[in-house]
Amino acid sequence: MSEFKYACPVCGQHIKCDVSQAGTVMECPTCFQKITVPQAPSMAGQKFIITGTKVGDRPASNIPADQVAAASKKNFPIAAVVILLVLICAAGAAAFAFRGKIFKNGGGAPPDEAVSGPGEEQTPAKNQARPRPAPVAPTANDANWMLKLDTAAIPDSTAAGRIHGQNFIVEHASLQNGTLTLRYGTRGAVTLGVLINLGGAQPESMAGQSVNVATNAPTPARITLIWQDGGKTARQNLDGGYALRLNFGQVSGTRLSGKIYFCAPDETKSYVAGTFNVDIRKPRPPRSSS
Repeated sequence: MSEFKYACPVCGQHIKCDVSQAGTVMECPTCFQKITVPQAPSMAGQKFIITGTKVGDRPASNIPADQVAAASKKNFPIAAVVILLVLICAAGAAAFAFRGKIFKNGGGAPPDEAVSGPGEEQTPAKNQARPRPAPVAPTANDANWMLKLDTAAIPDSTAAGRIHGQNFIVEHASLQNGTLTLRYGTRGAVTLGVLINLGGAQPESMAGQSVNVATNAPTPARITLIWQDGGKTARQNLDGGYALRLNFGQVSGTRLSGKIYFCAPDETKSYVAGTFNVDIRKPRPPRSSS
């Protein structure tokens, strides 16, 4: 009878058996594991030791490990990998070439949004409203806050100043029902501004006239200051102690030009000085009683 050796798959013990025992179950003399005897090697004088199979496992391959590795390398689809790499490179090149069309509306800046480079000023979108600049006025000092009309000088720039420490610029002026309103903003309730009571005077009667109110005037016009305090609208009525000079030009259509110099006696040194154009509004008709 022809004999051959095989190894225990658990402990590696070499076991000698006859070729006629192939496929039978034997017990390892070392670890006592039940082993299925493998088929005898086909080549005579084969030097490698085949391995038996643990009972319950799939049979082990009789092909040597070095031959299995060689076969794997030989059958590896190298050509397929090369083709795949070429396709990936081609797709990347196409995406780069047509990136403008591919990402036209899918990413990056919106169509109407301007993009600026380093050091360049960004241009707003076509349909985007430009933000209104915050008013800026010089801090009250001995040159622009003086309670003396004989030394007061009215600048030719747009009327601006400070109201209770808040920057103020006249964006809209109106004269209605005898009250001159100089305000920041053009619509809605006045949240920052100056209201001057002219005693019911109409725009036509104020054309070419001047109003001068010294700090010691006996019957000065009432002036109301409006500003924001903690997110709420605050008001202060001044019935004297301030310095005011108003110079009105002539009526042109629905506009009346004017100049103002005003200083309030408050601790924050509120003041307004410069030019403005009054939007003449007709007085509201009285409500009819029903």
